[in-house]
Amino acid sequence: DLVIAADLGTDKLFLYNLDRKEQKLVPSSQAKVSLPPGSGPRHFEITADHSFCYVVNELLSTVTVFRMDGEKFTEIQNISALPPGFTGTSYCADVHLSPDGKFLYVSNRGHQSVAVFQRGNDGLLAAVQYVPVEGNWPRNFAIDPSGKFMLVANQRSHNITVFRLENGIPVFTGKELKIPAPVCISFY
Repeated sequence: DLVIAADLGTDKLFLYNLDRKEQKLVPSSQAKVSLPPGSGPRHFEITADHSFCYVVNELLSTVTVFRMDGEKFTEIQNISALPPGFTGTSYCADVHLSPDGKFLYVSNRGHQSVAVFQRGNDGLLAAVQYVPVEGNWPRNFAIDPSGKFMLVANQRSHNITVFRLENGIPVFTGKELKIPAPVCISFY
């Protein structure tokens, strides 16, 4: 079993194998994967077939795409999570794949958006849209188990906003829940 840890301070992913018999983590054959200096890897998503890993980089507001071959990670793309021409301050927070694996979503704190990327069969991303979150400082977001809705936790505006996913694009429903400083959403 491969265990991956993102380390924002060292700009690396650390790779371990879980030794169930000894009940400990052992560095994998690659041991660590370096990301661009100053990127600040925060969270990552792995495709269902374990072919690709998408790392959201908080400090550079980018997504780094790795092709996975067992324990070997090869970088194939580094793409901005912000629209061209954006000059303000923004930090990525969370990343999720759509249930069908066709889209990747990234929350942008500062730009106040969810970036929508379409995934190609080769794992590469193409920016599709930057959807306003109808709040301030989007942290975590979650897609409901049916794959029809996305909920976004907006920490500074104290609300959770509800979006319907239409052909992979989040569309605001006009519904929100007022709650003090939400930072994490999980479906139980």
